[in-house]
Amino acid sequence: MNELKKELELKLSEVIKFFKDEISPIRGSRPTPALVEEIQVEYYGQKLPIKQLGSIMIVPPREIQISVWDANVVSAIVKEVSSRLNVNAANDGNTIHINLPSLTQERKNELIKAVKSRAEETRIKSRTLRDEIKKHLSEMEKSGEITEDEKFEINEDIQKMMDKFNSDIDNLLEKKTREINE
Repeated sequence: MNELKKELELKLSEVIKFFKDEISPIRGSRPTPALVEEIQVEYYGQKLPIKQLGSIMIVPPREIQISVWDANVVSAIVKEVSSRLNVNAANDGNTIHINLPSLTQERKNELIKAVKSRAEETRIKSRTLRDEIKKHLSEMEKSGEITEDEKFEINEDIQKMMDKFNSDIDNLLEKKTREINE
């Protein structure tokens, strides 16, 4: 029984990590390296993320600077960043400057809506995991591996895990919403 609970707990923590990774590049009012670090750029026949091609710095209030180690890749990074982020990226030798415009209220609302949508998708994944465990428990009860009381106790523990999971998702959602509205 503990294996089932540990398995669910592990899967839920993976889902939360995936959700965090999914919403981290969504831009708030402040720039973050996550906006550009995973953008893939063609470099000598390979696709590499920008974080492997140079160092990324934030220059307040709304500028990202990428110091590229190889001048041959500067134009490819400028082109890729400009198209992905829909901004103008300018290069200054081996340094790329990306000035991010301030967000309009309409754009903030779109970003918040996208984050909420991803949060709901994450909750759906968690419910699917929970339902699989509950189905497995019912099969175990029918085969006599566990009693109805044990099944009830496990279901209560599962519900507590789901409540904590949903609370974590709500906290992440609230934090990202505040970050976007800053």
